[in-house]
Amino acid sequence: MIIDLHTHSTYSDGTATPEEIVILARKSKIAVLAITDHDTTEGCVEAVQAGKRYGVEIINGVEISCVHDDISLHMLAYGFDLENTNFQEKIYLLQQGRLVRNQKILARLKKIGINISEQELADYSVYGQSGRPHIAGLLIKKKIVSTMNQAFYDYIGKGKPAYADRFCFSAGEAIKFIHEAGGVAVIAHPGQLDPTMRLQPRLICELAGLGLDGMEIYYPSHRRKVQKKLHNLADKHNLLLTGGSDYHGTNRPKNNGLANRSGINSPPFTLMQPLREQIAFRSRLINEKKIATCIQY
Repeated sequence: MIIDLHTHSTYSDGTATPEEIVILARKSKIAVLAITDHDTTEGCVEAVQAGKRYGVEIINGVEISCVHDDISLHMLAYGFDLENTNFQEKIYLLQQGRLVRNQKILARLKKIGINISEQELADYSVYGQSGRPHIAGLLIKKKIVSTMNQAFYDYIGKGKPAYADRFCFSAGEAIKFIHEAGGVAVIAHPGQLDPTMRLQPRLICELAGLGLDGMEIYYPSHRRKVQKKLHNLADKHNLLLTGGSDYHGTNRPKNNGLANRSGINSPPFTLMQPLREQIAFRSRLINEKKIATCIQY
């Protein structure tokens, strides 16, 4: 059996609904699935309900944008309490940051003669979180560019005419509020941060010191040599392992299928036991803290 703990739905920048992804997981014989939309948990309930109907185990997930020493990171959170107020407040701040950045990007595109209204963007993304992939899609639709990569390279990528920064938490802050909601913090696709793997030893050491729980080892672009180095780093810092396809549907040709049952990037079901134990550990810490607080008062 295999698992897929990294997928995106229409609630962020994917092209399939949570239910459609669950159906695809069932057909692909995936035992455990997580919908990890960017900076939103809106698809989690729908995924859980669909999982019950189609016999696929679902765990709560989200992919959180953050930074560490000017390095942009994505932090995957698993097993958190969806109703945790502080957690949802932090997610809301990230969503507002996306909204402000969208407005800045659209204003900068307008300055160079490309008109996209906020309503157009909202209509195009349908629901959930709008972001640069949706703006890129509109640039393609308007025949200004021909591919998603061209949209980023010519207009909305870092250093390009319409690029705009947005609000993000530090990695330490993200790890903290994930833990406070009973969740587990896992760095997403660490092999992509530096193909030479020179950056990762220091980065992972520092993040582990901040409470990082795990690393996404099984990932489409992680080749065997990269996987081996990441495994060694995980062992050194006592980090659990996860994996997923980063499925986005038709938005990303390289990530248009769920985890494959063959090859080096097939996340095995055996990864679930350490993950479950870590989620239980985080939940236990919260309960112990609540009890201690009640006793104190």
